[in-house]
Amino acid sequence: MARINLLPWREQLREERKKEFLTILALVVIFAGALVFLGDRHLNGKIDHQNARNAFLQKEITLLEARIKEIEQLQARRTQLLDRMKIIQDLQGNRPIIVRVFDELTRTLPDGVYFTSVSMKGSAVSIKGGAESNSRVSKLMRQMDASDWLVSPNLTAVRAVTSGALDQANVFELTVKQTEPRAGAAEGEQQP
Repeated sequence: MARINLLPWREQLREERKKEFLTILALVVIFAGALVFLGDRHLNGKIDHQNARNAFLQKEITLLEARIKEIEQLQARRTQLLDRMKIIQDLQGNRPIIVRVFDELTRTLPDGVYFTSVSMKGSAVSIKGGAESNSRVSKLMRQMDASDWLVSPNLTAVRAVTSGALDQANVFELTVKQTEPRAGAAEGEQQP
């Protein structure tokens, strides 16, 4: 009988399978490495893209915050300007009233009475002056009470002062409130 040795054939087959296995294993490792590398590149690209978007948004937020501050400053300035305009309008509106009050003070002033000082706080007018007699002070108060622009005269003090042997004068202090007359009465007075 013939002797056939099958060992080298099996060993060769084993070696070929081992080479195939190692080749496939190397290919799988290379393919897996390529997949990991591509996945890493893809994820890093997405992260970089999102970081760029975040930086853009942060820059835009900074610009908008600067605009908001500018708008707030403009609104504050607008409020200040409106307040100034209101004050000026109030002053312009009160200017004829002050003139009218002084006109009424001169109209109600009887002969023999003079004012030494006139001051006004709010609607209260404080008057200091002198008169030849107490009756002239009373007449002044009655005329002020009859006025449309002056109401509630209140005599604070009256003192008799003698400056010489024959001259005698009364020094007085009084307060009166300034009001605005009814619309019809004010228009009726201004027409003639």
